[in-house]
Amino acid sequence: MKKSVKVSKQRPRSLQEIAEKEGPGTSEMWDLRLYVAGQSPRSLAAFANLKKICEDHLPGRYNIEVVDLIKHPQLAAGDQILAIPTLVRKLPQPLRKIVGDLRDTERALVGLQLRPTESSE
Repeated sequence: MKKSVKVSKQRPRSLQEIAEKEGPGTSEMWDLRLYVAGQSPRSLAAFANLKKICEDHLPGRYNIEVVDLIKHPQLAAGDQILAIPTLVRKLPQPLRKIVGDLRDTERALVGLQLRPTESSE
């Protein structure tokens, strides 16, 4: 059985572009899952940085689920987690992953597709 795959050729849109196109009533929810290892300094930093990014760029439009792989190591297989901390953007599609503690805000915003990547045009 042959499956067809759609490939989007659109560049990521910033929140400002989305708001301008769709209006101020845009209420797309973002489902984010953060994989951590206990209460390590990197895990705590990743959560704090993610919370700040969400409050600054997605106020009232996000859900964060924290998965502690020390308590639930079997959950790493579902999202193919190889390093921690790892952030997985479940919604909006497509799924995106960012490894690290998210201290580089600009890199995290590009990774989440909240900012367009710099084009080399």
